[in-house]
Amino acid sequence: MKYRTFGSTGIKVSEISLGTWQLGSKWGDPVNPEVAFETLKKAIDSGINCFDTADVYQGGLSEKLIGEHIKPLQNKPFVITKVGRKLPKQSKEFYTKEALLKYINDSRKNLDQEALDMVLLHCPPTDLYYMPEAFQWMDEFKEKGLIKHYGVSVERIEEGLKALDYQGVEAIEIIFNMFRLKPQELFFEMAKKRNVGIIVRVPLASGLLTGKYHARTAFGENDHRTYNRNGERFDKGETFSGVDYHLGLKAVNELKKVFNTENIAQFALRWILMFDAVSTIIPGASRPEQILENVKASEMPPLTQKQMEAVEKIYNTYIKNPVHYLW
Repeated sequence: MKYRTFGSTGIKVSEISLGTWQLGSKWGDPVNPEVAFETLKKAIDSGINCFDTADVYQGGLSEKLIGEHIKPLQNKPFVITKVGRKLPKQSKEFYTKEALLKYINDSRKNLDQEALDMVLLHCPPTDLYYMPEAFQWMDEFKEKGLIKHYGVSVERIEEGLKALDYQGVEAIEIIFNMFRLKPQELFFEMAKKRNVGIIVRVPLASGLLTGKYHARTAFGENDHRTYNRNGERFDKGETFSGVDYHLGLKAVNELKKVFNTENIAQFALRWILMFDAVSTIIPGASRPEQILENVKASEMPPLTQKQMEAVEKIYNTYIKNPVHYLW
């Protein structure tokens, strides 16, 4: 495992970390605590020292499982959690100091941390980024010792660029993958200038970039890849990175030719690591075996210029027109 400096925090984080949206379960299925603990242990044993979670993942159970697992460890992983999605409505008037304080204190309890390592505002509405007092509250929470670092998880480039205006923001979590190239145009450069850490989420486009799905693949009814393909429940960009499933399959078939393999997951992760603005990637893992596959990306040699150009060509041919300007 290789490590990168996490922006102005100065902390060295594993370039492949662990996202825990579906910790210990497949999408939409009940959590299996035993599998969850095995997955967390395998992650740490594999050199992963950073976990990403949120207070809404499995109703707080993800945080609790992480807190329970890392409590006896002498060298604890860096835990990033997110708050704000429990609000009754995603509108800026619901983002109050009192509400955020409650969620932060709940996460402190779940994770059994006196001060949370890092808290991200969890994909708040765009107009919140034009509400300076929200970021002042986060500064106050930090001054009071409730959190050590804070940042934002964003849906759109505009939000990420605006977040850079707030000096207290030390990390931005953003969707970036072979089907979402827009962040590399301006955002990465600006984040590097501000020395803000970049956390890459949805790196495999909800599994589409693993190469294992086909036109007849059936997803469970409680799986967001079934119920949110058109943004019915939350932002469409969270599911398959906003790409039409069947169009995505066509692009994936072309990517398989570039890398001469059916399983392109490791190449998709290694492609992200080619961008030095990226601090860490947070692919999920519902079972320990997936950890081993993910971390191999850190050990791979760099992609060739020819491969990088081929990925961009496929993006321009299949993906750019329908999605590039939406986020």
